[in-house]
Amino acid sequence: MSEAQSQPIFKIWCFILGLALLLTGLFYLIGGGKLISLGGSWYFFIAGLLTTISAIFIFRKKALGVWIFALVFLGTVVWALFDAGWDFWALHSRLMFPAGLFAALCFTLPAIRKYQFQISPSAPAYALGGLTVLGMLGGLYGMFIPHPTVKASGEELPLVPVTAQTQQVNWSHYGNDAGGSRFAALDQINRNNVSKLKEAWRFQTGDMTTGTGNGAEDQLTPLQVGDKVFLCTPHNNIIALDADTGKQIWKAEVNSKADAWERCRGVGYFDSTQALVQPTLAGASAVTAVANNTACPRRVYTNTPDGRLIAVNADTGERCKDFGVDGTVNLLEGLGAGTQAPRFEVTSAPTIAGTSIIVGSRIADNFAADMPGGVIRAYDVITGQLRWAFDPRNPNPNYVLKPGEIYKRSSANSWAAMSYDPQMNTVFLPMGSSSVDVWGGNRQPVDHKYNSSVLALDATTGKEKWVYQTVHNDLWDFDLPMQPSLVDFPMQNGQTKPAVVIGTKSGQFFVLDRITGQPLTKVVEQPVKAADIPDEQYSATQPRSVEMPQIGNQTLTESDMWGATPFDQLMCRINFKSMRYDGLFTAPGSDISLSFPGSLGGMNWGSIAFDPTHRYMFVNDMRLGLWIQLIKQTPEDLKLEASGGEKVNTGMGAVPMKGTPYKVNKNRFMSVLGIPCQKPPFGTMTAIDMKTRQVAWQVPLGTVEDTGPMGIKMGLKAPIGMPTIGGPMATQGGLVFFAATQDFYLRAFNSSNGEELWKARLPVGSQGTPMSYISPKTGKQYVVISAGGARQSPDHGDYVVAYSLEN
Repeated sequence: MSEAQSQPIFKIWCFILGLALLLTGLFYLIGGGKLISLGGSWYFFIAGLLTTISAIFIFRKKALGVWIFALVFLGTVVWALFDAGWDFWALHSRLMFPAGLFAALCFTLPAIRKYQFQISPSAPAYALGGLTVLGMLGGLYGMFIPHPTVKASGEELPLVPVTAQTQQVNWSHYGNDAGGSRFAALDQINRNNVSKLKEAWRFQTGDMTTGTGNGAEDQLTPLQVGDKVFLCTPHNNIIALDADTGKQIWKAEVNSKADAWERCRGVGYFDSTQALVQPTLAGASAVTAVANNTACPRRVYTNTPDGRLIAVNADTGERCKDFGVDGTVNLLEGLGAGTQAPRFEVTSAPTIAGTSIIVGSRIADNFAADMPGGVIRAYDVITGQLRWAFDPRNPNPNYVLKPGEIYKRSSANSWAAMSYDPQMNTVFLPMGSSSVDVWGGNRQPVDHKYNSSVLALDATTGKEKWVYQTVHNDLWDFDLPMQPSLVDFPMQNGQTKPAVVIGTKSGQFFVLDRITGQPLTKVVEQPVKAADIPDEQYSATQPRSVEMPQIGNQTLTESDMWGATPFDQLMCRINFKSMRYDGLFTAPGSDISLSFPGSLGGMNWGSIAFDPTHRYMFVNDMRLGLWIQLIKQTPEDLKLEASGGEKVNTGMGAVPMKGTPYKVNKNRFMSVLGIPCQKPPFGTMTAIDMKTRQVAWQVPLGTVEDTGPMGIKMGLKAPIGMPTIGGPMATQGGLVFFAATQDFYLRAFNSSNGEELWKARLPVGSQGTPMSYISPKTGKQYVVISAGGARQSPDHGDYVVAYSLEN
C-alpha cells in the first residue's frame, strides 16, 4: 500500500485512539474531581488531566501525546503497586486497560514520527509495545490460576485409615450426626484416587422451583439410612431411592404451597425400634420413652413453608396416621394472624432430639413490627403431641397456652438448623431477631437477651440451660444463620472440651463451653458508634471474637474498591466515599451507610464441616456488602405492600416496615456491571486449624463460567471466587467436597492445602451440601449432591446425582 493510501487509515486510527484517550481522560477528570471532593485519591484526576492532554496531541498526530501517556502509564504502575500491593486481582483492575492503551500508542509511535517527517528507529517502540502486550497476556493467563488468599504451609496432613469401629454407618441427620459435623468417616474415596470419581447414577424428582428469584431454590442435603436415600423436593414431596441405583422406591406427595419461598433443606428420620440413648451428663433430664406399638416404626419427617409438620413411613412412604391428624401437625396453631408464607415459614430440616422433634421458623425480615412469634416447639415423634414450647417474648418462656391464647408476637426466632447432644439431652439453637431487623425501637428486655444468640434448651422439658449473645441490639440482620457445630475443642493445655462452635454473618466464630455457654476463646467488647435514629436502643459495644480468625469482615478502605475496568472501579470508589462507614458494626441511619459483610454474610446456613481427626474446620463465606438507609415513613408508604420474600442480591426499593416510623431502602454494594465493589475474592473456602486457632489455608471458590455482569454468562473458567451459600462436607479421605458455587460444578479439595483435585460438571448449578455414605449391600462409597439451580442463574433443574469410584 502506498503512503498516500495509508494516510487516511492512519488518520482514522489516530482519531479512534485519540477519542479513546479523550473519553478516558474526561471520565477520570470528572469522576476524579468528585472523588477528591469526598476526600479520596488524587490519582484519577491527575491521570485524567494528563490523558486528556495526551488525547489532544494524538488528535494532532504529535509524538508528545505518546510521551505524556507514557508518563501516565508509568505513574499508574507506581500508584497501583502503592495502592494495591502485589494483589493479583487488584492490579489486574488497575493496569490492564491502561496497558492496552499504552501498547496501542507504542505501536502507533513510529507512524506518527513518519507522518511528522521525524526519522528515528522504530524497534524500541515496537519492543516496548510488545513487552506490554506480553505483560497483558501474562495477566490474562493469571486470570485462570487460583490465587489463594492464604497459602498452606507445612507438610500434608496424614491419611488416617477408618477402622471398623469408627466407620460411618448412616448419614441419618441433616449434618450427618446430631452435632452437625458434616464429616464422613469414610476413606474409600480419598485424595489419592478421587480423580477416578465418576457419575454412578442420576435421578430427577419431577419437581423443581418456579425460578422466580425470590427465594425459590433447591437447598437439599439428602439422608441415607441402610439401603435407602431419603430426599425432599422444593415443594416438600418426599422420595426414597435405592442407595446403589438411584431408582425410586416410593414417593410421598406433599405439594407445599409457598408463593415466593420454595425450598426444602432436608428431612428428619426416627427409628422407634432402636434403643433410646439416655444422657450420661450428671443432672441431665431423661429422654422420654415413646410408644412402640406403631404401624409406622421408622419415619421420615418434613416441615413445610405453608406450616405443616408431616410424618411418613420410611419403608412405604405412606402417612403415619398416628402422628397428629392423619400424619400432619398444624404448625400455625397458636401463632395468630399473618402466617401466610413467606411471612411465616419453616425452611430448615426438623431436628430429632431424643424422642422429640423440634421445629423453629423463618419470620420475614423488615415486613412489619407486628408479626407471628418465633416460638420454638417440640413434638412427640410418634404422636405429634406438643411437648413444650419456648416463647422468647413471654416472661415465662415455657408458659403453656390456654385455649384461645396465642404465642407472643414478633419474638426472636430460630430459622437455621439446630444441633443436639444426646449425652447432655440438650438442643442448641441459632437465634434470629425480633421483628423488625434494622430498627430496634420496639425491642423489649427479653429481646436483648435472646436476639442473635446461641440458646441451649433441655430437649425433654424445653427449659433454658444457657444463652450467649453474639450481637447486641442487632440492627444489621446478623442473626445466627447456621447449625451450631458440636466439637471437642482442643485447649491450649493439650486437653479437649465439649464445645459449641458457630460462625456468623459478621464473619466471626464463637467457641462456647457446651455445658456453661461461656466463651472458650477470648471475646472482647468492641466500642462502636451510634447513628442518628431517635429512640434507637444503640449498644455502645459489640462482641468481637478476637482469638479466632475473622473471615471476610476486614474494615474496607478506598484502596479495596475494585472493578472489571478502572471506570467501574472509580464509580465504586465514589460510592464508597459517599457513604458513612465505620467498619463492621456501622449502624444504619437516616443517611446511606455501608454494612460489610452484609446481611447474607459472611457465613450463612451452609454451616461448618469439622474433621475430628486433624481438628480442622472448613467453612465457606461470601462477601457482599450492603448499603442501607432508613427513611421516615409517610401515609402513602403504608399503602404499599412488601412481599416478605427474599430477592437475591437485588434491592427492594424503599420497603415500608409497618408499625415503625421508618421504611428501609437497601441494595447490594455493586458496581454498575453488577459486580461487588470490593476486590476479589467474593467467596472463599477456609480451613482453620483449631489447635493453633489460625487459618491453615484459604482459596477462592467458583468461577464466572456460568454467570457474569448483567446476568450474561461469561464462559470464563476464571477462579475469581464467587459468593456461595450452601455448605461443605469433609471426609476421612482427606477431602472437602463443595458444590454451591455460581458455576455448575461439584468439586473436591485437598483438605491439607485447598488444592482442587477433582470436579464434575453438573447439569445445572447447586445450592445443596454434599453428603456421602457406604452402601450396606455393595460396600461402595457414594458422594451425592442435589442440583436444582445456582443463585443468580435462570437455569433450574430437579437432579440428584451420585458419584463413586470406577469399578
